[in-house]
Amino acid sequence: MRRVTRRSFAAGSVGALTGVAGSSNQAAAAQERQLARDRSGPGRSGAHREMRGMWLATVDNRDWPSAPGLSPQKQQTELLAHLDAARRRRLNTVWFQARPTADALWPSRYEPWSQWLTGVQGKDPGWDPLGFVVREAHRRGLAVEAWFNPYRIALHDDPGRLVPSHPARRHPDWVVTYGGKLYYNPGLPQVRRFVQDAMLDAVRRYDIDGVHWDDYFYPYPVDGETFDDDAAYEEYGKGFPDRAAWRRNNIDLLVAEAGQRIRRIKPGLSFGISPFGVWRNKSSDPAGSDSAAGVETYDDLYADTRKWVREGRLDYVIPQIYWHMGFEVADYAKLAPWWAETVRGTRTRLYIGEALYKAGDPAQPAPWQDPAELSRHLTYCEALPEVRGHAFFSAKEVSEDIIGAMDRVVADHYPPRR
Repeated sequence: MRRVTRRSFAAGSVGALTGVAGSSNQAAAAQERQLARDRSGPGRSGAHREMRGMWLATVDNRDWPSAPGLSPQKQQTELLAHLDAARRRRLNTVWFQARPTADALWPSRYEPWSQWLTGVQGKDPGWDPLGFVVREAHRRGLAVEAWFNPYRIALHDDPGRLVPSHPARRHPDWVVTYGGKLYYNPGLPQVRRFVQDAMLDAVRRYDIDGVHWDDYFYPYPVDGETFDDDAAYEEYGKGFPDRAAWRRNNIDLLVAEAGQRIRRIKPGLSFGISPFGVWRNKSSDPAGSDSAAGVETYDDLYADTRKWVREGRLDYVIPQIYWHMGFEVADYAKLAPWWAETVRGTRTRLYIGEALYKAGDPAQPAPWQDPAELSRHLTYCEALPEVRGHAFFSAKEVSEDIIGAMDRVVADHYPPRR
């Protein structure tokens, strides 16, 4: 069976002007008010507005900054270019990856500065990227969802390469090495509390429009390797029918606790997740989708995404339906309706994650060489009232748009305001 996995890499408010006079300044104030209305993060006043978003990935310098060690001025210039591209494409939301690998793109009280900024983990870059992106995005009428990765520590497996003050160095018992990478162990209650604390530091300190997680919970399976959580299972797994049920409960607890804490700190702030596009295949569960994916979030990542939606634990969900129309083992035209049915009657809003990064990639099959493929996705979803918008992976492709696929989406679906 052909293996289907996730995406290829490894997920101050605007106010009215005051004290100015004259017609030009009145026009500027009107523009500011329009931008404030356009700033429609999925959890705030724009809850019923069409989502038009993009992910801006920082891990491994995927989208930004283009390389570690650039000057603050160069980094800021690059970041503004991404925000301007989002505005130019008539998008309204940016998911900014603020915690890519158990590190921070803000002066965190819990974790070191990210190595993707300076090339040296823990080194102060001399500015605050999260604060900057929130301020500058809001000036452009863009909402900012702070994107966090809960459990990934490093893209390597050497704890000695982490800065000495890193929590994973101070608590080596929290760490599991798997597939050449380092992860926090989701089975430990103290880990679950810590990763929430680390993320909520940003929630308390910044005027973000939401909290966002991608699809990394337990790591994606690696053939021939075992995720060693034996000790944690021995201590905390009693009363569960098997290890899989215990692992799913660990992630359920993370989602439930984080959601409750976010809402206590900032009522009305959105909380959403962008899971891998297949919960379970129908061959595994009659409630599953008509697909034959090689990964199922329920069985392989221990993430019961359908349960979270149906129990209202999420404000929104963005399944990564990163496959073309007619793809035999994971057909966009079968998965989008499955997700629409899943959210029907719940409080959870549905947006669809779109694989803009595949458009024009010579390694992808013929449908992805057609600039109209993504536009067809949006046209198809017009018949699904539960689909409230789309998010594009990712910022680099929103800017570069090598075959004009994003241009086509904008022309066909995002007309200018009249």
